[in-house]
Amino acid sequence: MGNSGVKQHYETAKKTGTLKLSQRKLNEFPQNLRALAPLLRTLDLSENKFTALPNEIGDFTLLKQLNLGQNRLTALPGTLGALVKLECLTCAENQIRSVPSSLSKLSHLKQVYLSDNQISDFPLMFCGLRHLDILDLSRNRLTIVPDAASDLHVTELNLNQNQIATISERLADCPRLKTLRLEENCLQLSSVPLKILKDSKVSVLALEGNLFEMKQFANLDGYDTYMERYTAVKKKMF
Repeated sequence: MGNSGVKQHYETAKKTGTLKLSQRKLNEFPQNLRALAPLLRTLDLSENKFTALPNEIGDFTLLKQLNLGQNRLTALPGTLGALVKLECLTCAENQIRSVPSSLSKLSHLKQVYLSDNQISDFPLMFCGLRHLDILDLSRNRLTIVPDAASDLHVTELNLNQNQIATISERLADCPRLKTLRLEENCLQLSSVPLKILKDSKVSVLALEGNLFEMKQFANLDGYDTYMERYTAVKKKMF
């Protein structure tokens, strides 16, 4: 698409509040995009070649959806914390190593997708966000789920394909957690907190591909209690 096509996109964005600039081979933030900061509610910059974002991204304070997936980002600017209306943040398939603590200010966040990155420390800035439903951290470099993760309000936590060997039993205290995905990690059977089986709201616990056989999982104390929740949820679906 030529410049005229891009210009047309900008004109449409002024009316709709939505701008999609994916697959444009962009490696830096377009200067003329800054003029749309007071207008945009949805911005899609996925499948480009960005290695960094400018601090000015924090000026887009009306954004509800921001898609930065499939770029070459190694970090996110702290100014993202100014996007206080943001509901969905997609940063999957980058090279992000850490997440700015300022994201703890994004009280309207509902969905965060950070799969396929290089995050090694559990991002605790998402704890306490009461509207956050889904946090996807699959395919990163996490090794531990710490005590403080018990303050997550998510209904689904995806930790598939990390290097997790330790999970705090306090994860069972997450007030809304129903789906916990831990497939293809480094968990021993003894690392599975029995409290999650016996005394949590988790009704889907995905553990395939760890360092034990799934038939051994069925012998754990509390497995029957977990299966009661699992079955009850399945019945509601049909």
